[in-house]
Amino acid sequence: MKSSKLPSLKKWRIAATVVAIVAGSAHAQAPEGDRVQRGEAIVATLNGGQPQPALEALRGEFPFLADAVAGYALGEVWGRPVLDRRTRQLVTVSAFAAQGNLRYLKIHAGYALNLGVSEDELKEVVYLTTVHAGFPRAIDAAQVLSELFAERKRAREQE
Repeated sequence: MKSSKLPSLKKWRIAATVVAIVAGSAHAQAPEGDRVQRGEAIVATLNGGQPQPALEALRGEFPFLADAVAGYALGEVWGRPVLDRRTRQLVTVSAFAAQGNLRYLKIHAGYALNLGVSEDELKEVVYLTTVHAGFPRAIDAAQVLSELFAERKRAREQE
């Protein structure tokens, strides 16, 4: 028994296969080592020439995961030219604040400060968090930013 849906189903499968091949080739553009090196270079620019401690700690026991983070998240996503790094940091701080991911919020807020984002701009991001994630998440983010600002102030005073 023939169904009229078979030709469209076949076209759907062909289209899905083509999309999968194209997506796979997009990731195959750069060898993994090049992606990881690009990612590590991006971390160095964000972190004042220093490696990222959380990433390096991960590299000790989970090198494959550290390479995946460096290669994909940093080398591929962060390496894209559409948004400047300052804007990417503001967006990232907002996302981590909304998620309640305070450890990474602090890391990326530090990067944002390194790139010239002001404390007032970071405070504004936290205030915006109240709208899409609620006051508890915003208050947690505010406390983490206060810690970061105090740490940076102490470091400046010791210089």
